[in-house]
Amino acid sequence: MNTFKTVFLLTALTILLILIGRLLLGPGGMVFAFIMALVMNMGAYWFSDKIALRMAGAHEVSPVEAPQLHQLVEELASYARLPKPKVYIIDNPSPNAFATGRDPKHAVVAVTSGITRLLNRDELAGVLSHELAHVRNRDILIGSIVAVVAGAITMIANMAQWAMLFGGFSRDDEDGGGAGELLGGLLMIIVAPIAATLIQLAISRSREYEADATGARILGHPLALANALQKLEHAAAVVPMDASPATAHMYIVNPLKGRTLAGLFSTHPPIEERVARLHRMAQHAGSYGMSM
Repeated sequence: MNTFKTVFLLTALTILLILIGRLLLGPGGMVFAFIMALVMNMGAYWFSDKIALRMAGAHEVSPVEAPQLHQLVEELASYARLPKPKVYIIDNPSPNAFATGRDPKHAVVAVTSGITRLLNRDELAGVLSHELAHVRNRDILIGSIVAVVAGAITMIANMAQWAMLFGGFSRDDEDGGGAGELLGGLLMIIVAPIAATLIQLAISRSREYEADATGARILGHPLALANALQKLEHAAAVVPMDASPATAHMYIVNPLKGRTLAGLFSTHPPIEERVARLHRMAQHAGSYGMSM
């Protein structure tokens, strides 16, 4: 299913760029946009994780710099039967985390500095198990590509806006197409960012529920993740991250929770429902111990 979603996203991006090329530069722009789309699609596959980490302001830390964090990641990766991912830190007081990478062999787990101060060891293990679940469920590539696609769509909207300001949509064709191009530019400026959000919404919510369930099985402690989610939700509302909306869907909780406009379209399912599902898992298991 994730392979299908990846192909769908890259195809949609290609078509979008070609249409924008036609709108901005005319028929010749379609060829340019097609070449640009091929380059972006290749880049999205090979470099989307690096782009996402750069957008988040994350930097890699060694076992010497963060021994307890590395030890916990290694232990949980062993439980999940995964290669140990690289460990990155985001210097930000807002507690949050995400995973990225092309596949389990090239995975990265990134946590903010704030999350290590807020959560106890069991709760942090719950969060890391959730992120390793994304790796195990092969969500990380699609999540990284969505971040690149959403960023590209926003960039295209900005291009359309500047092109309009400088007369990019004002040329008059013999058939009077200037007015149509102006209308198309206005629609692109309005619709493109909404389309980016809808892409994130469509993919993110089901992935989060599944990662919660898989993460709880990896750790064998559903309530640890449930407690962590409640703490993170509250903290994110009080101290929202200065995160790019294009990468918001990658985090374990919505990093833009405290921003009214940014929170109108949440990329995450309700925390209350996620917590309730984890409590039902714990009750069904009859104890904290769960089999993978």
